Amino acid sequence: EATDLIFVENDVYDRPRQLFVPAAEKWLEMKSVAACDNVSLRIVSAFRSVEYQSEIIRAKLAEGKNLLEILTTVAAPGYSEHHTGRAVDICSSAKNVLTEDFEKTESFAWLVENAARFAFKLSYPKDSDSKIDYEPWHWAFCG
Repeated sequence: EATDLIFVENDVYDRPRQLFVPAAEKWLEMKSVAACDNVSLRIVSAFRSVEYQSEIIRAKLAEGKNLLEILTTVAAPGYSEHHTGRAVDICSSAKNVLTEDFEKTESFAWLVENAARFAFKLSYPKDSDSKIDYEPWHWAFCG
């Protein structure tokens, strides 16, 4: 788990979010440049502890989902990029929070064209070798 974290902003649900310091600096820079291009980038999730990741899985199990199904959309505790403080789940509005519809937004198109300039990459693209389903909202700092 990351320990060198700083507050970056409140997420779309008004919860405070933190990132690893270099990731935070580049996130804020990228968000600012996007805003100058009239593009909205909002955090849905950022740093998550191993314990919080465990809570997510326990909640999904309590909903009746099986573990193999859960692990196609949620990384196992200890294996999530969110634990590093380098990953952000992004939306442009409450309408496209953690849905594939995010790929149809101007924000996603902007990220595809510009995120690499800020050392961010799409972690789970379509047709990847990963066991995680396609997540157009999940981007990670790789600087």
